[in-house]
Amino acid sequence: MISQITKAEFYGAVMNQHPAITPPIDARTLAQSHFRTLRPGTPFQPRIDALALTNDWYNWAGYRAPHSLWDEELEYFAIRSQAALFDISPMTKYRIEGPDAEAYLDRVTLRDVTRLKPGRVHYTAWCDDEGFVLDDGTLFRLSSTRFRLCSQERHLPWLLDSAIGYEVSVEEETEAVAGLALQGPTSFAILRDAGFAGVERLKIFDLAEFAHDGGPQGNSQVTISRTGFTGDLGYELFVPADKALSLWDRLMAAGELCGIRAIGYTALNRARLEAGLIVANADFTTAEHAIRADRLRMPDEIGLGFMIDPEKGHFNGRRAILEARAERKLRHVLVGLEIEGNIPAEHAIVYYRKSQEVGLVSAAMWSPMAKRNIAIASLRRPYGDRIVDDLWVEIYAMRELQYQKLMKRAKVVPRPFIKLDRRTANPPADF
Repeated sequence: MISQITKAEFYGAVMNQHPAITPPIDARTLAQSHFRTLRPGTPFQPRIDALALTNDWYNWAGYRAPHSLWDEELEYFAIRSQAALFDISPMTKYRIEGPDAEAYLDRVTLRDVTRLKPGRVHYTAWCDDEGFVLDDGTLFRLSSTRFRLCSQERHLPWLLDSAIGYEVSVEEETEAVAGLALQGPTSFAILRDAGFAGVERLKIFDLAEFAHDGGPQGNSQVTISRTGFTGDLGYELFVPADKALSLWDRLMAAGELCGIRAIGYTALNRARLEAGLIVANADFTTAEHAIRADRLRMPDEIGLGFMIDPEKGHFNGRRAILEARAERKLRHVLVGLEIEGNIPAEHAIVYYRKSQEVGLVSAAMWSPMAKRNIAIASLRRPYGDRIVDDLWVEIYAMRELQYQKLMKRAKVVPRPFIKLDRRTANPPADF
């Protein structure tokens, strides 16, 4: 049996053994100090803090990021009806350059990097040797030998190990490079009015560099790509961290008459769901985070099979992926669902014939744009693949202070749930 001692006795014993130690502060203060320490902010944090009326924060890769800033419903509609500014600085960013950069990235990622021309971006993913997805992200080709890889999770040790034998350098630049997503129908007009001459020439997945903060044309400081996570007309801007606040102010000043508003993640998450886009460790578990073997996913099991070219040379997981296809070993499928009623089915269990559990909803909402109750779900094959009828979701809805179980019919439907012509229009819409 462990004897009980007082705090004073404990601290006294410690002091006797270590007399040079400064007497400790109150234990309660010690216990609470960790929780009172704010997470570090991004280079845009002074501007975001000034707009944060809700004080609704979350941890994004160690950074303090907003769920919402002023009103999550209106922030969503800012994306769809005007322009929304979202801080993407916490997104992990790697600078990959060198004579072998193309060959190296072609080896570690799924898509054919030789087809990615300078000034272009593509969405890609990468797998372990067993063909299970480690993460997905965007690859920016800044020049013939220089790339930027952006992802949700950190992979520097893996990337460095994979670079052995290649003449290439890999360096994380998350803290050095700040990022903003400018999304919505007036986003182009804002960039034009902000003085980014030639931005109208950017087609979907194009990128270019522009002068900023007094920099001469030969010393461009902002990389702008026509990309985003909303399924809408939009752009992403990357700038050195010390130029972040001047870029924010430049956009906000130019966008005042175009309805520019800063937003948090909740609004962005709703827009990405309408666009049918997936989030790592939300809609699927990445290979490094999965504890149970049945949580691992191959690209074909989460809708990323389109990235794989069987004729491409060797890449991580190629043999396992093609073998799973040939031998029909794929166990799961990620599907879009349309659910009857208007109650979101987030994290609902999916059933076949109301009795057999066949999957789980990972994201759901009532879509104001699609006017449908939509969801993304991971189902166990053949359900959602060959068997798509008689599917149901189990929803628990609050009814006068009591939860009521509802069984609602679900229909497998294509993604995206909405498709906006302005996303890909050339030239982009003007306001």
